[in-house]
Amino acid sequence: MNKKIWIFNHYATSMFKNKGGRHYWFADNLYKNGYIPTVFCSDQYHENTESIDLKGKKYIEIKTETATEDGSCPFPFVFVKSSPYKGNGFARVKNMFSFANNLRSVTKIYAEQNGTPDIILASSVHPLTLIAGILIAKRYKIPCICEIRDLWPESIFEYSSLKKNSFTGKLLRTGEKWIYKKADRIIFTKPGDYDYIIEQKWQDSIKKEKCFYINNGVDLDNFDYNKENFIINDEDLENDGIFKVIYTGSVRKVNNLEIFISAAKQLKDNKEIKFLIWGAGNELEALKERAAGEKLQNIVFKGYVGKQYVPYILSKASVNISHYKYTPILRFGTSQNKDFEYLASGKPIIRTIKSGYDFIAEANAGRCVEDQTAENIKNTVIDMYTIFAGDKNLYEAMCINARNLAENYDFKVLTGKLIEIIERL
Repeated sequence: MNKKIWIFNHYATSMFKNKGGRHYWFADNLYKNGYIPTVFCSDQYHENTESIDLKGKKYIEIKTETATEDGSCPFPFVFVKSSPYKGNGFARVKNMFSFANNLRSVTKIYAEQNGTPDIILASSVHPLTLIAGILIAKRYKIPCICEIRDLWPESIFEYSSLKKNSFTGKLLRTGEKWIYKKADRIIFTKPGDYDYIIEQKWQDSIKKEKCFYINNGVDLDNFDYNKENFIINDEDLENDGIFKVIYTGSVRKVNNLEIFISAAKQLKDNKEIKFLIWGAGNELEALKERAAGEKLQNIVFKGYVGKQYVPYILSKASVNISHYKYTPILRFGTSQNKDFEYLASGKPIIRTIKSGYDFIAEANAGRCVEDQTAENIKNTVIDMYTIFAGDKNLYEAMCINARNLAENYDFKVLTGKLIEIIERL
């Protein structure tokens, strides 16, 4: 075994800081299975102005703080010099190009000092990392697995004013197809993503046999450890006399959490149901003011909490609510990290959007709102409350179904799927 796996993820910088996340957990489990992983990422943290100090170099290698039994560190992160940026303007595009370009030269130096890899796993969101991965793999005459975590540029067409049939749109689509054709294997993170290949009529040149599905997931050992060891003292959490509808995540305009206030307003006469919102963002104070102005006692915005406390919070819920903006791309399914933490808590989920390939509904681990309105969210909360209060057997079955489903998405299981792909190359 002992194959060297280079993992390219532009935005894995925060995974090093948080000691968790998709490619951190892939690398950790690959290491435990006898592989030699290295994660390459930018020196710039995404969505803030922090950066890794490269000490004037083009890259720096830092090993993780997680130690093996003999005291050594299991796998390194290599931070690649990239131009600084803030927001989603030209500076971010420049950052993408600088990372991809420097990655090619840095890997050449790194290989001279540490040996060449056996396989490259290049992960999007943006395609330049995938292109760099394919070209670097060609340099060493090794396979490149391209991981598509966002259907790009399809997501751009849906979220921006860029048109599919514009010159830029057609150029991006051509580049996308080139990546899919050149990749030795493709990993999609949503269950229906190959449907997208069929929609584009590319199935003759991009065979299904080289395409695989590995969703996001959760490290259950880490989740359970944090649940038991990072306990938050909160009066609402400890109140077993209320039905707790819990949300954790960002509180920004795009998250549209005003809809929860509208739903809570319709439920204000029911003293046994309460929305508990954990998270921070530029909409937090405005939402607090609106809830206070409408004199709502059944929705509380708790503010920021460290990630290590989230498992305990979720485990105290009566139901966790998964909420994000609907987009037609959800016809291919979902891959929200938050959903897997919710499942790991062993509590049912209310999902406020309808998607294709809904594994939560299929497993009877929760309920899906057909159309994202305050009225429908209210009705679904009442439905779950009725089950909670009146049918304990059904409620407990949903709790068990949620945790059992999470076990299918534990990173030990997901890494096993990745290893199968690696070993068939």
